[in-house]
Amino acid sequence: MTPEPSTRTDSLFAALDQEWLATAREGVAAKPESVARHFASAGRRAGRAPLPDVPGWTADEAARAVLLAALPPDAVAGQVADLYRYGDADEKRAVLKALPLLPVGAEAVPLLHDAIRTNDTRLVAAALGPYARHLDQTMWRQAVLKCVFMGVPLAAVDRLEERADAELAGMLAAFAEERAAAGRHTPDDAIALLDRLTSEKEA
Repeated sequence: MTPEPSTRTDSLFAALDQEWLATAREGVAAKPESVARHFASAGRRAGRAPLPDVPGWTADEAARAVLLAALPPDAVAGQVADLYRYGDADEKRAVLKALPLLPVGAEAVPLLHDAIRTNDTRLVAAALGPYARHLDQTMWRQAVLKCVFMGVPLAAVDRLEERADAELAGMLAAFAEERAAAGRHTPDDAIALLDRLTSEKEA
């Protein structure tokens, strides 16, 4: 069972256990415009080490997610859009990873579209986390195929087994044929997914 967003951000905050973050979180709740300053300094203040108690998160990402979750609900969507737009790659990735924990509905889908258009494998992978449930199926398939093309492990794609369909299988098959014709390798996880989808179709 997936933890509720508030529980998830509390666990991120607890894993950091940093006094500056508690003060910053209070400040952001009172003055939403202050989030940009704290967001930018999170890498320096929290560090960038992986968090052993929260797999898949680094300290700066967790701190940024906590800050975003502290924003008043009516300020979240606007601040998230600005922080992503003006942020560096690490800040953009933190925004993408925090989206499932925030009350933004589908408003932040344009951020996913932007991330998927980039050639930054870390951003593409982050865009296909749990918030990608808001992507329509056509865009989602294209994003999965881009992961294969860029060598992003398909394990990064949330709900892959649930959403993969016959049309994605056709796209993967065409991609594999093109790669084979060029004497290039198709990633093993993509071949495994294609084999599964093909066998399901034939069953």
